[in-house]
Amino acid sequence: MASPGKLAHIVLRTGRLSPMTDWYVRVLEGRVTFANEALAFLTYDDEHHRVALVATGASERPTDAHTGLHHAAFTYTTLGDLLDTYQRLKRDGILPFWCINHGPTTSMYYEDPDGNHIELQIDNFATEEALDEWFRSGAFEANPIGVVFDPDDLVRRFDAGEPFAELVRRA
Repeated sequence: MASPGKLAHIVLRTGRLSPMTDWYVRVLEGRVTFANEALAFLTYDDEHHRVALVATGASERPTDAHTGLHHAAFTYTTLGDLLDTYQRLKRDGILPFWCINHGPTTSMYYEDPDGNHIELQIDNFATEEALDEWFRSGAFEANPIGVVFDPDDLVRRFDAGEPFAELVRRA
């Protein structure tokens, strides 16, 4: 049995191709690799597209009553990259609706123009072994959702030079 080598892309239906394209390019600091009136392919790395938008005319925003995708997550390499992205988006008026330290990740959730949820995150553990040890500690079982944090406070603490382990430690 063979497992996939990677998750290649997500595809979203939209009735607002242009605003959705602009939002994803801005949020992911990406680029359009192909676009016409029916679809757009967007990427931020060497993959030909990570996000595809298909103009279906869809106009109904997703709610918790809808089945299907809950959110898509994009992982940054460093906490500094995540916080720089937060500050860049904040300057553009794009704010997260939920900032939470899940334990395995420190995450900021955003809503795209159609109401889809996008998670921007970092991994809190350097190794799989360290994460496994944390899971076995019972901390996740005791609180599987996580601890809400103030992103501006996290930026302040990061800029003050607080150690990474303290910045991503769940209270």
